[in-house]
Amino acid sequence: MSLNLASILRESAAARADKEAVVLGPFKLTYGQLDALSNQVADSLRKQGLKPGDKVGVMLPNVPQFPITYYAVLKAGGVVVPMNVLLKAPEVNFYLSDSEAKVLVTWEDFAGEAMKGSPSGLMTYVANKPGSESVPEGARPFTELMAGNAGFDLEPTSPDDTAVILYTSGTTGKPKGAELTHFNLYMNSTIAGGLFGFRDDDVGLAVLPLFHSFGQSSVMNVSMRYGGTISLVPRFEVPAVCEAIQRDKVTVFSGVPTMFFALLHDPQVANYDLSSLRIAVSGGASMPAEVMTTFERKFGLTILEGYGLSETSPTASFNQSLEERRFGSIGKRIWGVEMKIFDENDQPLPRGKDHVGEIVIRGHNVMKGYYKKPEATAEAFKGGWFHSGDMGYEDEEGFFFIVDRKKELIIRGGFNVYPREVEEVLYAHPAVQEAAVIGVPDERLGEEVAAVVAVKAGQSVTEEELIAYTKERVAAYKYPRSIRFLETLPKGPTGKILKKELKQQIGVPAPG
Repeated sequence: MSLNLASILRESAAARADKEAVVLGPFKLTYGQLDALSNQVADSLRKQGLKPGDKVGVMLPNVPQFPITYYAVLKAGGVVVPMNVLLKAPEVNFYLSDSEAKVLVTWEDFAGEAMKGSPSGLMTYVANKPGSESVPEGARPFTELMAGNAGFDLEPTSPDDTAVILYTSGTTGKPKGAELTHFNLYMNSTIAGGLFGFRDDDVGLAVLPLFHSFGQSSVMNVSMRYGGTISLVPRFEVPAVCEAIQRDKVTVFSGVPTMFFALLHDPQVANYDLSSLRIAVSGGASMPAEVMTTFERKFGLTILEGYGLSETSPTASFNQSLEERRFGSIGKRIWGVEMKIFDENDQPLPRGKDHVGEIVIRGHNVMKGYYKKPEATAEAFKGGWFHSGDMGYEDEEGFFFIVDRKKELIIRGGFNVYPREVEEVLYAHPAVQEAAVIGVPDERLGEEVAAVVAVKAGQSVTEEELIAYTKERVAAYKYPRSIRFLETLPKGPTGKILKKELKQQIGVPAPG
């Protein structure tokens, strides 16, 4: 039995070759063209020595080269390693080295940092804006990859073969690569699209980064699976989003709560006709009920919220209709997926808000494991269930609610920021004795990144200096926007910094 995720593109191209698949302003690609171009890139990659199972880093924004490269790598039997375009050189190096990538495809605006971080011997291809031919020394133009055979036949892969490695950090150590299979991603795109009724005449807005699990699976793969069209917006800005919705008659808007908040409150929105929208999908963080109802009333559409993780492809639960949803809930489990609430001894808890425990998941959506990390995989799959790290409860009707996060990640505007990663950078500063990175409530972003630092005796450093130091070493969404200084940070008997007590000490309100 074989299954290659790229068959979702191949089948849609066979059924509707002349249908628009990808739109970016005046630039358009039909399904036939997208299929042929990805074939050409796949053929070129194979001729360059890429073998089935080899990894390819894809560090591209929302431009047509992203789906071309993504499906090309899959067609060649390779594994896609999506990378945030804001990564700095040390982060780029880790992703590419840990995944053992053989090739990197990046965008000209980010090529400098990408090249600085690329391990020696790695083939790097740079995609350019129309009219530009800027390629750093040591890299090759992406156009070289488009000289392959348009009739390339996709490599047969098994359903359980890894298709994508999505890097996701924990509260300790370096990011871990979640291995998502062809079957994981095929099922998730099929079921997620069915949940919000995606049709072949739908136009989905692709403003969520395609390197992120939400944008990649629930926007791009859903559209390819159902033969719709994606309207690409490389960066979230209210005028650009509204212009795309009006111009391309977008019908499905997928976003994180901060995007809905911005559209709701920006006066520029009134200058555009957004009446084509029929449904919106929200994820990444909980949306306040007031924001949801006000948005729906203003724009005349329905917002449906879902929940998932990189390790679950991503969708695990969903509010499946306007008639059957709960404000503040992450919805019910999706078809074929089991979700339960376990106590600290991994025993199932009864339903009800008084029975809070960890959300555990198993089903077709759950990754095969963390790449090259058997111990972390075994820990995550204790008892045969994937442990999400999120604390919540299930009500009597099967709706799940998250009440806290077991892991201390910060969700800033839908992007996960993992405190330990930023703390390690702060600890590397010669003046820092102790550091803790925490999330503080933010009306626009949900949470903002903040740090609390104790300075070494005899040393001095300002808030501005530490922020600038961190900003140079991590992606732009990760660095702390504010830093507080204390003589010492509260600790438990083992010396572990107690973040709950720390937040109380500096006056950060408790969640909920």
